[in-house]
Amino acid sequence: MDIFQAQDLYAKHIISEKGLSIQTAKNYMDDITHFLKDVRQIQTTEEISSDDLELFLKYEMQTGKSISTSVRRLSSLKGFYLFLLKEDIIHIQIEEVITPKKPFHLPVCLSFEQIESLLDAPDMKKPDGIRDKAMLETMYASGLRVSELIMLKRANVDLKHHLINIAGKGSKQRIVPIGEFACDYIKKYIDEVRSLNPNKKSEYLFLSKYGDYLSRQYFFKQVKKYALKSGIKENISPHTLRHSFATHLLENGADLRIVQEMLGHTNISTTQIYTHLSSKRIISAYDSFMKNGNNK
Repeated sequence: MDIFQAQDLYAKHIISEKGLSIQTAKNYMDDITHFLKDVRQIQTTEEISSDDLELFLKYEMQTGKSISTSVRRLSSLKGFYLFLLKEDIIHIQIEEVITPKKPFHLPVCLSFEQIESLLDAPDMKKPDGIRDKAMLETMYASGLRVSELIMLKRANVDLKHHLINIAGKGSKQRIVPIGEFACDYIKKYIDEVRSLNPNKKSEYLFLSKYGDYLSRQYFFKQVKKYALKSGIKENISPHTLRHSFATHLLENGADLRIVQEMLGHTNISTTQIYTHLSSKRIISAYDSFMKNGNNK
């Protein structure tokens, strides 16, 4: 079978049957294409070999890719091969590959003061500033993933009851409360900016000035811009708002299970990383207190 035809079958499978978003499916397919074109130049499924996975991992590591990137790409390729095997398109033994352990890094979390400074950075005299302010407030108030934020639909935002209905990973639905403050800025954006957009009937809430939904790359650049304007020296991304949301909730006594549900984590161990962040900040505050106390 032609390899492009096989890729097309797999893409349709992970979207229609596994429920992945189009963007997530594209990311998977990009990883697979990277191997098929840059590493092996495979034209047909008959050329697929049982040692491809090991070859791919070695290639990734030798070209200086990070462990997390290498493991992610390997996982994408393995999923593709297992699909072909299940569909009886290939007939090879899928060898297990021992992957290196990813280093454990605590995500960056901003202080309350830094968050306030970041949220206040957009220029509210400009239409895009009002929109960006609403987006930042929404993300911090709800802990959305950046993909969930940019793909958020107008119909899924209940400003009256302060709730957002989110289609998360694997099309899993969850309802998250959102604060009144964020709702006020969303309403301001809708009334003053979005209502004048050429594509104001779009189902998506946050739109570019041309009426399209915004890209992850655009919002990433905006967050970087506002961080620089706010004097934040940490290397942050849109996901930093999600990390900060979770950590601040736990620091203020929120139940871990509730935070898990709000973030849409399948496994609570993923949420527990924020207890490490919270503890780290508490220890830092304690050390600071002791130093000040000793100076008196």
